[in-house]
Amino acid sequence: MPTSALRNTVAALLAQQSVRYLINGLAATAVHFIVLSFNLKVLGWGSAGIANLVAAMFGISVSFLGSRYFVFQGSVEPLLKQMYRFIFLYTAIALLHGALMYVWADHYRLNYIAGFVVATGLQVLCSYWGNKRMVFKV
Repeated sequence: MPTSALRNTVAALLAQQSVRYLINGLAATAVHFIVLSFNLKVLGWGSAGIANLVAAMFGISVSFLGSRYFVFQGSVEPLLKQMYRFIFLYTAIALLHGALMYVWADHYRLNYIAGFVVATGLQVLCSYWGNKRMVFKV
């Protein structure tokens, strides 16, 4: 495939909001999971729920920046309004994620990685809808 055709293909993919959302979500999830694993494996935290809540703060920060400047580029809402709504939405999602991880890994002693995958799937659904309709309003 010639370079210009490849550029056109990449540009066409990046023109789709859903593709940009997926890329942003993968980046934020990678940061979230790396910090979660670091908290549990390196720092030796005893609670996957608490380790996950802290890790969520890092993933949420990456997600906001990517959402504002990469995914939902058409939004004309002021930055502070978006930040407040984003923080509210992601606080609710982080609490849901943390509660699910607590029940899954701490209470039932199931594998935290599997719990992370389940919680993250729920998070993806909630965050896309909330960002599109409530935060960035595009």
